[in-house]
Amino acid sequence: MKNNDWKDRLGIMYSTNPDFTYHTREEEEEETLPKEKQLLRISLDKRNRGGKAVTLVTGFRGTADDLATLGKMLKVKCGVGGSAKDGEMIVQGDHRQKVLEILQKEGYTKSRMI
Repeated sequence: MKNNDWKDRLGIMYSTNPDFTYHTREEEEEETLPKEKQLLRISLDKRNRGGKAVTLVTGFRGTADDLATLGKMLKVKCGVGGSAKDGEMIVQGDHRQKVLEILQKEGYTKSRMI
């Protein structure tokens, strides 16, 4: 059955072709790479954060759900707040060594500090 939701077709002209399908701008997420192949870089960032230091983990390749799960696990194990979006995880405070140890225990063997 075709998806015929009018909200997906806002701003699109009407077509009289019965076989016409609407192309939405939904992007498919790439599959999550295995833990052994993830190349995660851990760094300390102070820019645009009001002088506060955060541990920044970049280089994650995969779905947003897997990124959020890994980010939550890092925040819980470090006992701090943070966020995970756009392929990077932010952990509040300078926890570079602890994050590196956690990632290596979880199987992310190619993780490294910058």
